[in-house]
Amino acid sequence: MRRLRACLGAAAAVGLTAAGTTALVAGNASGATTALDNRWYAAAPYLMPLDNDPPDPAAIMDATGLKAFQLAFVLAPNGGGCSPTWGGTTPVSSDTAVQSVIDGIRAKGGDVSVSIGGYGGTKLGQTCSDAAATAAAYQQVITKYGLHAIDFDLEEPEYENTAAIKNEIGAAKILQQNNPGLYVSVTTAGTADGTGWFGKQMLLEAKSQGFTPNNFSIMPFDGGFNGASSQTSALTNFNAILQSTFGWDQATAYAHEGFSGMNGRSDTGEIFTQADFQTVLDYATSHNMDRFTFWSLNRDRQCTPPDNGGRTSGTCSSVAQNAWDFAKYSVKFAGATPPTSTPTPTPTPTPTPTGCKAAWSSSSVYTAGDEVSYNKHNWKAKWWTQNEAPAATDWGPWQDEGAC
Repeated sequence: MRRLRACLGAAAAVGLTAAGTTALVAGNASGATTALDNRWYAAAPYLMPLDNDPPDPAAIMDATGLKAFQLAFVLAPNGGGCSPTWGGTTPVSSDTAVQSVIDGIRAKGGDVSVSIGGYGGTKLGQTCSDAAATAAAYQQVITKYGLHAIDFDLEEPEYENTAAIKNEIGAAKILQQNNPGLYVSVTTAGTADGTGWFGKQMLLEAKSQGFTPNNFSIMPFDGGFNGASSQTSALTNFNAILQSTFGWDQATAYAHEGFSGMNGRSDTGEIFTQADFQTVLDYATSHNMDRFTFWSLNRDRQCTPPDNGGRTSGTCSSVAQNAWDFAKYSVKFAGATPPTSTPTPTPTPTPTPTGCKAAWSSSSVYTAGDEVSYNKHNWKAKWWTQNEAPAATDWGPWQDEGAC
């Protein structure tokens, strides 16, 4: 998934060299913050504060009543190393842009969680030497921003690396121990069976280390899902996996289970509407699940012009909607009542397909601007590429130009 898609605080660096040292959650330069109820951190939708045309959190808060945001993603530096960055490029240590976003949210009575990992990129669990070093890197993030919540988004390609996952789970356990009251979620890929082999190995690693987060969440999309019924089926299956792995009863497993969806058109062309979100929300609340979130607020607005599901975008949902429709389901999960909004707009008719370009060839070399046809769509190359089949993903080399 994801998807379309550090400050060496001295106290943190010293305090976490040994897992047994206690390090309290610190405030940032503007002072300590008051934590929200955990239900808000459990409901926080993902927001990329530096990429994908970031929306104004204050406007979302005013329009929906949302109080918490899941900021994404903290990664290892692109050039290697064990210090936290935003997206692999912006060191947390020198960051002012994300700090400004956080300060604005807190000024309105809200708060943030920070998500580490995500799809692609190099993760700190891959580059740090062990769990203690990985935890020390993440402690820098917690200390700088005065965090009360953190999300470990463990997926491709990191979750195929046994040593990296051992570091991440070990780091999560250390942070949980050293930051009393810290809300910790662990997010991984979803499948029709609940989660795949690597997700199950991650759960076994958590069990072996004696680590229990507030929740383990799955992402039931980008895996051949078809609407809410397939997602709730996956959540039911994942509950059984949690029971068998940890020896929990059904209720305990649901109390440690979470849902992380994708609003609108997914990377693989699945469509999840407002009605689908309501169905999954009803399932989550009726089963007393711990988390309900989605990717992402950057996408929680209608495309301009509306494209009715013809492409996957990092900045709009590709379904008919009012701005921030999907955020309101997170607000409901948190137990609040969103403001009344206008009805969902009528979808714009699908445009008449244009003529197809020359067919894509796996052996041909394409450069930026070259156009091809593939699977009855025209595609434009974003950069040099060869033997990469066109697919509707923001991180790939092809831009979908619509049906032909």
